[in-house]
Amino acid sequence: MSHYFASCPKGLEYLLRDELIALGAADVHEALAGVRFSGNLETAYRACLWSRLASRILLPVAEFEAESDDALYAGVQAIDWSQHLASHGTLAVDANTAQSKLAHSQFLAQRVKDAVVDQFRQRGQDRPGVDTEEPDVRINLRLRRDRATVSIDLAGAPLHRRGWREQQGEAPLKENLAAAMLLRAGWPAMYAQGGALLDPMCGSGTLLIEGALMVADAAPGLRRSYFGFLGWQQHDIALWRALLEEARQRASTGLSALRSCFFGSDADPRMVQTAKRNAQEAGVAGFFTLDRHDAQHVAPPPETYGLVITNPPYGERLGDRESMPRLYRMLGEALRQRFTGWRAAILAGDAELGRATTLRAEKKYTLYNGALETVLLIFQLHPREDAPRERPPLSAGAQMLKNRLEKNVRHLRKRLEREGIHAWRAYDQDLPEYAAAIDVYTDTAGATHLHIQEYRAPADVPAEVAQTRLREIARAAGEVFETPRTRIALKTRERGKGGSKYGQFDQRGEHIEVEEGGLTFLVNLHDYLDTGLFLDHRLVRARLRELARGRRFLNLFAYTATASVYAAAGGARDTTSVDLSGTYLEWASRNLALNGFAGAKHRLVQADAAHFLQHAREHYGLIYVDPPTFSNSKRADDFDVQRDHVKLLLACADRLTADGLIVFSNNFRRFTLDRVALEERLIIENWGAASIPFDFSRRANIHDCWLLRLRAAEGQLNPWADARPKK
Repeated sequence: MSHYFASCPKGLEYLLRDELIALGAADVHEALAGVRFSGNLETAYRACLWSRLASRILLPVAEFEAESDDALYAGVQAIDWSQHLASHGTLAVDANTAQSKLAHSQFLAQRVKDAVVDQFRQRGQDRPGVDTEEPDVRINLRLRRDRATVSIDLAGAPLHRRGWREQQGEAPLKENLAAAMLLRAGWPAMYAQGGALLDPMCGSGTLLIEGALMVADAAPGLRRSYFGFLGWQQHDIALWRALLEEARQRASTGLSALRSCFFGSDADPRMVQTAKRNAQEAGVAGFFTLDRHDAQHVAPPPETYGLVITNPPYGERLGDRESMPRLYRMLGEALRQRFTGWRAAILAGDAELGRATTLRAEKKYTLYNGALETVLLIFQLHPREDAPRERPPLSAGAQMLKNRLEKNVRHLRKRLEREGIHAWRAYDQDLPEYAAAIDVYTDTAGATHLHIQEYRAPADVPAEVAQTRLREIARAAGEVFETPRTRIALKTRERGKGGSKYGQFDQRGEHIEVEEGGLTFLVNLHDYLDTGLFLDHRLVRARLRELARGRRFLNLFAYTATASVYAAAGGARDTTSVDLSGTYLEWASRNLALNGFAGAKHRLVQADAAHFLQHAREHYGLIYVDPPTFSNSKRADDFDVQRDHVKLLLACADRLTADGLIVFSNNFRRFTLDRVALEERLIIENWGAASIPFDFSRRANIHDCWLLRLRAAEGQLNPWADARPKK
């Protein structure tokens, strides 16, 4: 069994995970812009041949520290390249770098190439040549935080290049993104039910061709003449030929049964001709009907139903942005009038263009077309008479609430998009009559969920008035965020974070996956008072990631171990997460595994924090302490953060390395740190104000945070001096 990494465009990770599992991969875990998996050589070959979503299949061969070009050169030379490349062969190197001292990718590629060819020379062999187009071996270097991963690129060239494209349009849609659109829209199931596929702006025909090959069971890589493993020294020719023969037989069977149910049109006659030639090259032209007309005049073929799917221009490279809303409105009106009973999928340049269709999307997914973030909107086109009756207008108070929410969203939207934030606070008791906190979670599938926590109403507010206001909050928020009631969690929050229990509400057992900081976490919006991801600690988690590199990390009161995931992603030597709850530790285990962190390096310990510290023998370079305000669990001594924090922090100091750090946070609003009792042993820095995210600025006292280090280390450089978030 070997370990592999399948790269893909952002937004496709979860679809790719499911695809690789179906292809027989093991130990499959999503990562940012890709999926890690394990398998034998056949698994890797199948991924290259059959994956409709991956960009490349990488086989890592070495991982090492590379803070300098000499370290990089030495690390590459330590690999036995005769196992991968013949001396008379050719190679090419792709390199990318981020957050590292070596920042020039072309220089890195050159340095890797030099290390490889020098190894052959030093052994008295011929010097391999360079072929940037179709080398015998393509080497991939990924440098992150000065740590290098060297891989063999088994694909050799991007897998979205299927081998059938003769020509493309001015703004082509990559084939793997087209496949993702079709899968998200449910095309295979619709085809099985007798449905048709129609693209009213077909361009070079990518969506239609991908749709045809998908349901014909034709391997997407079957027409490719080149893969990166064909000149690789460990290539198994017999195995590859057997897989190709199997794919040819499956494609022959599938194409012979394919229905002529693919329809496309475009206003540009040149694009119609290009689509026809591409369909011929792909072997599916006989199943297509392609015409010239604009999207305004699109109509379904007689006696058909199915999926309308299209990728209109966004106003970025094609067309003019100011004219785009009119195009989208025209398309939406054509779909509404003529395609009753069909499903539609539109890849819009942004949510604003999607709203211009005037159609209400039942699902939304964020996808990346190259570097451009787009939104895939899925619609079910109902008859007009089936539309729900108009709801009564909002009350004056609810309208004020809606206006405030819209204002907050306008104020925060650009920064949220710029910083890639998918879980955030939109409202926190801004209007006294509507005393609630509204948090927005966009899951990895692109759907928006709302978590509404109503603070306990004053005693002089009648219960029926409080209930009415709660319903108004849900309705106003649902309208602002276009979120159905099924994706809104309503709670009355009577205790702060902590207390004797988190408070169980429903028993749904439903988790969504939410991305934060390039990592993925499981969130449960309904079953508990808290969701599994404390949004106000977003900056604290980010700083833990920056500080964790090379350190042993201890997470006390770990809850769902989101901080441990951040520390692991930051390069912690190992992590230990301690919590008294088996439920939260199981949740923590899933969070760690979801991000590719598992095994002995990432311990989960079910124990009381004080008891763990009392019996621990290890020392840690970074300790995170985020205790509840109060706890009276039957399995541990009562805990009160105000009363017990000195004893707790001094016990942490006993387990701290000489240059270690303690990050102490809590959400008790009336908490006072006992500096007198702590400063004899610890140097204390208040980091509370700087640790509050911008979307929590309305409640800046939501938590406090301190940074502590041993007084014996006072003369050392303060690692926090340049570690504060920039204003």
